[in-house]
Amino acid sequence: MATFRTVVVGTGFIGPVHVEALRRAGVQVAGIVGSTPAKSRAACERLGLPTDLGTFEEALADPSIDCIHLATPNRLHFDQAKAVLRAGKHVVCEKPLAMNSTESGELVRLAEASGRAAAVAYNIRFYPLCHEAAARVRNDTLGNLLHVTGSYVQDWLLKETDFNWRVLAADGGELRAVADIGTHWLDLIQFITGRHITSVCADLRTVHPTRQRPTGSVETYSGGANSDDGPTAAASEPVEITTEDCGAILLRFAGGANGCLWVSQTTAGKKNCLRYELAGAKQSLVWNSESPNRLEIGSRDQPNECMVRDPALMDASAAAISSYPGGHNEGFPDTFKQLFRCFYGSIANGEVSGPAPYPTFQEGHREILLCEAILKSHREQRWVDVAGEDGAG
Repeated sequence: MATFRTVVVGTGFIGPVHVEALRRAGVQVAGIVGSTPAKSRAACERLGLPTDLGTFEEALADPSIDCIHLATPNRLHFDQAKAVLRAGKHVVCEKPLAMNSTESGELVRLAEASGRAAAVAYNIRFYPLCHEAAARVRNDTLGNLLHVTGSYVQDWLLKETDFNWRVLAADGGELRAVADIGTHWLDLIQFITGRHITSVCADLRTVHPTRQRPTGSVETYSGGANSDDGPTAAASEPVEITTEDCGAILLRFAGGANGCLWVSQTTAGKKNCLRYELAGAKQSLVWNSESPNRLEIGSRDQPNECMVRDPALMDASAAAISSYPGGHNEGFPDTFKQLFRCFYGSIANGEVSGPAPYPTFQEGHREILLCEAILKSHREQRWVDVAGEDGAG
């Protein structure tokens, strides 16, 4: 896959993650570009990349670039993804795909007409044991799906002095915790179960209606830089916050299963913890992203089990995205590598138009429709059907 030349746009937390994973997947990274040529050069030098390209526009105009990865603030995704597709290049976009379903719907239509591959970076699907869980649902090992529960919790926005562009609706969208991390859980569960979520009932909360915004820049997961007694606390200004810090969402799935999700960015001690429990008529499955190489299997009439990730013992679909033998742990960086291997492998095999083994723009659009239903449900305090869902899994 070194024949592909790719550029990453965005020099913050997740952009360099893409760069590292692309290299490990065997894709040639031609550069990383930021909001200014100076930021682009600094990031390229830090990551050991060529410094030929300094701007997004230069990457678009370069005929040798096959694909562009967008790891930029949410408000930029729509215009940038549209520009990439119109330039005739493949695109991988961080979530959310756009700021609203009108934008994401247009991107779906543009991607279909372009003949180019278009993916959304829902990387958590690519933990091998999540593919194993999906195989157990598909092979009826789990039995008829009864209900699903789970959570995605973090603590990096616990304090009033914690600040990031994501907390501002103008930059990140009207939903924040749900759109930023909750959509990872929602995408993952629909992937595993093979069933769409058809209706929701949400109760969301803004823990800090006012936050202190530092006068300088703040990186995602910057830790102690925003401590109560740190230097940035004195150089800050109060900002009104309308996006949610936490919330609960009741769910109904096609086929009759129901469930619930708790999402929070204000849970002390939880750095990045996604958890789910699938209850079927034959088994239950429990998985936690902070111990991703273990899958708990519950039974009624025999002892419970704990499956440790081992490609020799897993379903073929899970073994295919597991690079190391059992006992050699795989984690967060490996999920991006496996996602990119699937994405670029599909392009190399000429499988752009058929069913994709990666999250597509269509699935990114569905996540935004789901978010809009969640926001409407919270505001109107009632059950809301997800637009466009006809009950089909």
